[in-house]
Parts: sequence; C-alpha cells; structure tokens
Amino acid sequence: MGALNFGVLDALDIIIAAFLLYQVYRLLKGTAAIRILIGMVAIYLLYSLVQVLEMNLLSEILGSFMGVGFIILVIVFQQEIRKFLLVVGSATFTRRQGWRNLLKMGKADQTDLQSIEIISASAEQLAKNKIGALIVLERKDPLGAFAGTGHELNASLSRILLESIFFKNAPLHDGATIITGNVVVSAGSILPLSESSELPSQFGLRHRAAAGISERTDALAISISEETGSIHLFYDGSFEQVSNMMLEERLLILGRKKRSKVND
Repeated sequence: MGALNFGVLDALDIIIAAFLLYQVYRLLKGTAAIRILIGMVAIYLLYSLVQVLEMNLLSEILGSFMGVGFIILVIVFQQEIRKFLLVVGSATFTRRQGWRNLLKMGKADQTDLQSIEIISASAEQLAKNKIGALIVLERKDPLGAFAGTGHELNASLSRILLESIFFKNAPLHDGATIITGNVVVSAGSILPLSESSELPSQFGLRHRAAAGISERTDALAISISEETGSIHLFYDGSFEQVSNMMLEERLLILGRKKRSKVND
C-alpha cells in the first residue's frame, strides 16, 4: 500500500534531498572535512545500534554527544557552510544579474577584454622575472570581505600598477591583489588556505591561498611561483598550469562561461 501512495511530492522530496547531499559531497570532496563527516556518521550509526540493543550506558553517552551535534557541525564545517550558502545565493540572484549584464553587455565585454590583456601581460612579465604574485579576479561572488583584509586601493587597472605591487621588497608584495572588472580593489589581502589533500606537496602558501579562494567562491586566482616562474590558474576548486601564451586564452574562455551562465 505504501508504494501506491508514492506521489509527485515524494519524488520531489527525494530529488531535492539527493541534490543537497551531492552538493555537500562536492564541497567536502578532497578535504579533511570529509573524514570528519564520515566519523560523525559512524557515531550516529553506532548510537542507533546501541539504542536498538538497549545498551543504556552507551546510549546515554552517545545521546549526550548527539545532543550538541548540530553545534559541533556548525563549528567544524563553518567554511563549508559558508561556501554552500554562497552557491545558493548565487543561484538565487542569477536571473536578476543576467538582465543587468544583458543591458550593459557590450561595455562589459570590452572592459573584460582590456582587463584580461593587462593582467596576462603583467603575469607574463612577472613570471619571466620570477617574481611571486597572487592575483584574484572577482566574478559573481563578491570578494569584499577578503578585500577588507588588505589595503584598499580602488585604482584603475594597469600594467605599471600590477608590476609595482608585486615588485620584490615592495610593501604590498605579500598577499593577494583583488581585481573587480578594471579596478584594482585591494592589495596585500589575506585569503583562506586550502586544506585539500589533492594539491601537490610542492605548493606553498601562495598556491594554497589561490586554491582556498577558488574553493570558497567562483573567483579566478592566478598564482606565480617566485622559484620557477610557473603560472597556475585556480578556478571552481580545481587548477591547471598554464603558459604565458595560454593564460589570456584561458581567462577569456572562463570569462565567457561566466557570462553565459549568468544569462541563462
């Protein structure tokens, strides 16, 4: 009889639950948090088992732990919860932003193209001279909270400005430079470090900061190694090493993907 009562709302309930679980898995995949989550699930299953077996002492102990489980989850997974809310928020405002961008598409395309050309040329020069750098390009997710950890600039983007910021021994050399459109918003900003176990062991703090911002937002992060001069591009929690010639092309492609998603 239960199967006969299965309706549209039940199917919708299962689909939404499966979608949420999949998003949680994507957020936690490759991080230390996935092992913590598995441990908590194991404790919950053990708690259910001792209740069935009527093992009163263990039930009392595990029950007390489960009672504060929600608070523990919030504390342990605060970064992952924040990223999940950013994903939900971005989806909510996609349509509104799409109309806004549609009205100014021509200007936006031109500005983006000019900015990418400047950033690519600067990155090429920095890599050639083996000058370490971390450049973050804002897309849909706002980066104001991260920009606030550095020095506010709000200056027009230019090659001279970027190369001056990352010049060796310059005051703003350390930290990330955050760019929105054709404006350098801040320099010397502090970014969250990635805890992913999938990152190569040779990656230092600069690369892990680039990975961290790409895991928590949809920003593009360009990291240049001062040891080798290699350029790595981080986006959507993944990364790739790019040549000087490839960087501009990859930024253009990823920028087009961003605009197409906003307009859908």
